[in-house]
Amino acid sequence: MSDPLGFISSARVNPVAPVRPAGGGAAPGEGPSFKDALIENIKRVDQLQQQANRSMEDIATGKRDDLEGVILATQQADSAFRMLQAVRNRVMEAYDELKQTRV
Repeated sequence: MSDPLGFISSARVNPVAPVRPAGGGAAPGEGPSFKDALIENIKRVDQLQQQANRSMEDIATGKRDDLEGVILATQQADSAFRMLQAVRNRVMEAYDELKQTRV
């Protein structure tokens, strides 16, 4: 499976590094926060969708005759959007689960 958003390839896992306890959290400055990573990936999805739209416009106006490139660009944009939507759905599921937690 391809990784259009870079979630897999950007996860720099060091197999020798000690594992932190679940409640410890990451120290400040150890990498991007979830918010920063999410915003960066939303921007990347937007860029892919804009590239796909430009490709479709170029093929419609005759500026481009590479149909395979247009199809590839639209499929990349679609895959990236679907992955981002899957992340959103998982976050919403986690939020719903937290709402139901009794204190």
